[in-house]
Amino acid sequence: METYLLEWANLLLRWVHVITAIAWIGSSFYFVFLDNNLQKPNSPDLLEKGVGGAMWAVHGGGFYNPQKYMVAPQKIHTKLHWFYWEAYSTWLSGFALFTVLYLWNAGTFLIDKSLMQWTPFMAGSAAVAFLVAFWLIYDTICRVFGFRKNGELIVAGLMIVVIGFASWSANQLFAGRAAFLLVGAMIATAMSANVFFWIIPGQRKVVAAMTSGEPYDANALAIHGKRGKQRSVHNTYFTLPVIFAMLSNHYSFLYTHEQRWVLLFLMMFAGALIRQFFVQRHAFHLGRAGNPWPFAAVGIVLIAGVIVALKPEAPKVSATPAAPVAFAQVQSLVGQHCLSCHGAQVQMKNVRLDSPELIKQHAQNMYQQVVVTKQMPMGNATGLTEEDRALLGHWFQAGANLD
Repeated sequence: METYLLEWANLLLRWVHVITAIAWIGSSFYFVFLDNNLQKPNSPDLLEKGVGGAMWAVHGGGFYNPQKYMVAPQKIHTKLHWFYWEAYSTWLSGFALFTVLYLWNAGTFLIDKSLMQWTPFMAGSAAVAFLVAFWLIYDTICRVFGFRKNGELIVAGLMIVVIGFASWSANQLFAGRAAFLLVGAMIATAMSANVFFWIIPGQRKVVAAMTSGEPYDANALAIHGKRGKQRSVHNTYFTLPVIFAMLSNHYSFLYTHEQRWVLLFLMMFAGALIRQFFVQRHAFHLGRAGNPWPFAAVGIVLIAGVIVALKPEAPKVSATPAAPVAFAQVQSLVGQHCLSCHGAQVQMKNVRLDSPELIKQHAQNMYQQVVVTKQMPMGNATGLTEEDRALLGHWFQAGANLD
């Protein structure tokens, strides 16, 4: 029953997480697009009202004319819409999903005993510390260097180094699948923290000053807009790397590779470059920036290089044994290493292996997961040896007979 309920929690939390993430990313991409397409108006009435940029768009059968005030308008006549619950809900649902999948089952999903021998509590605590530490380092870098001369280049360079080190260290400490997800989660945590600690508080101060009825210094309030803009731009560059890291844990050929941290870093870096192409593309069409195609080209070359580097090779199985592998040997291995998760009581991923017919039915999947990718048992928690994997490989290659 516990496994059944956890599966439902997994499904529902994942559903909520994806929906809220789409809402957050969609609004973020839209406002970045908007900022890069705004043009300073020539109309005297708009300039008199303090409009710093405007644009026209058509969608859904109607015309839209969004306008941006650099600090705040003199008066807001209708309801003021805030954009923050998308970010908060995405992080809360994501952390809840992380808790259900990884922290609750740290011994299975977080720990790879060949990398680090520690208890589930220690592994879970280290994973949470990863999220906190990345935010503190990133936030410190932004506050120290963000508004200096060439500050954004300095921040970008330092964060490339930090994320590279985080990718390496996560893959030295945690199972590959968990390491990939953890790197994505730490960046996503920083994105949500940007909204919670800087963007929304700054906007609240501006709105409070504007609606207080008291005189206020627009120049003094401008820092909140600059800081909010800075963190919002960072968030848009983080988006594609985070999505890749989150999706990649479904593809074992990535997180089981010996140099998996390099693959993770290169693919996330390629994602950031491709995002730069889309950001700069809007400004390029208005003559405000250079041609963005080099960013896309480098990103595509990096992805192509990873694809070539990961081209499949024939699985290495030791020489054929003198005698054929008896099914009784395979069934013994399954009983020792697989039935705790794939038996009569528990069927993870709807895979059940407690009868010869079911073992035969799932032979292809077992071969792929146990011999080729070595993904199972998860974190090799049951201590399956290379000889055991080779034995299963010989049995499958010989026809997966039940004799």
